[in-house]
Amino acid sequence: MKKLFLSFVLVLFSTFSFAQNTWSIDQMHSSVNFTVEHMGISFVQGRFDKFTGSLKTKGNSLDNAVFDISIHPESINTGVEMRDKHLKSKDFFATEEYSEIKFTTASISKEKDGSYVFTGKLTIKDVTKEISVPVILGGITKNKEGKEIMGMQAKFSISRFDYGLNYDPTAAGIAKHVEITTYLELVKR
Repeated sequence: MKKLFLSFVLVLFSTFSFAQNTWSIDQMHSSVNFTVEHMGISFVQGRFDKFTGSLKTKGNSLDNAVFDISIHPESINTGVEMRDKHLKSKDFFATEEYSEIKFTTASISKEKDGSYVFTGKLTIKDVTKEISVPVILGGITKNKEGKEIMGMQAKFSISRFDYGLNYDPTAAGIAKHVEITTYLELVKR
């Protein structure tokens, strides 16, 4: 009887420790930012103010997790209204036709240094390409409401031409490569 009870406890413990968890991006404590070189001498920075996403994990580990984020390009904000309007036009994001930028992982792998690589599909406008994004896990703690929260940071670069953002095709004024930096805080549901 004792062995049966211990087996039951071990199975129950294993089930709870490997339970699927869903984490949602806390937009108030997260940001999706970009930087692009201008005229070869300076940089323009901006961000997207609206985005949603989730992370599904087994326990609190990123091993074999699934992550997705949807960014709303109409929320682009460079601090200059005229430039933002141009970025929303057909020259760039064509926000009337394409309402989201989407990234969904196909795999997540842990590196020797403890960081992660999220490999998946990035869709901008009508173009989808596979990319690999280096991610640093900031850690897991509890917020003042007692909910578990997770912090992640990613920094990577893409070619805007790969996604049909072809305005200024010589890249003399607006550089070809755009650096993207995200700081995400996720709350366990």
